[in-house]
Amino acid sequence: MSRGLGDVYKRQIEKKTVCQIVEEWLEGKDYFLVEVTVSPDDKIVVEIDHAEGVWIEDCVELSRFIESKLNREEEDYELEVGSAGIGQPFKVLQQYYIHIGQEVEVLTGDGRKLAGILKDADEEKFTVGVQKKVKTEGSKRPKLVEEDETFTYEQIKYTKYLISFK
Repeated sequence: MSRGLGDVYKRQIEKKTVCQIVEEWLEGKDYFLVEVTVSPDDKIVVEIDHAEGVWIEDCVELSRFIESKLNREEEDYELEVGSAGIGQPFKVLQQYYIHIGQEVEVLTGDGRKLAGILKDADEEKFTVGVQKKVKTEGSKRPKLVEEDETFTYEQIKYTKYLISFK
């Protein structure tokens, strides 16, 4: 495949540039940026999220906004705008905040997998209420009790929203 002279001057798109464009679009909206990736072959993937879910119309609007700010004459790119994947590990703190009160799955650094209700989250740590079987004195059978487990973000491999179809 031969390359034309114009191809030589195509610039690599910078992630920082795309982030700035997305932040401009996000201003005054309840959406937040989860991740921007730009591959070496200029495939741009933008993930946004919202407490009540992401509307396809907003993804289209953001996509058009990004395209209006990038020059296809200078940069040849592929653009994909979508919501943070359901069942994907959380990538930003705001994802913890919007899922407080909901069921999550946590994989700890030592390989334990547990599920429970996300109770609280801040910059340093988060707390999950986990159901455990505990045998109390005098009873024949163990009872289910909820115990809070607190983790720092360094102690875990991932946390993700657990989808339940109850």
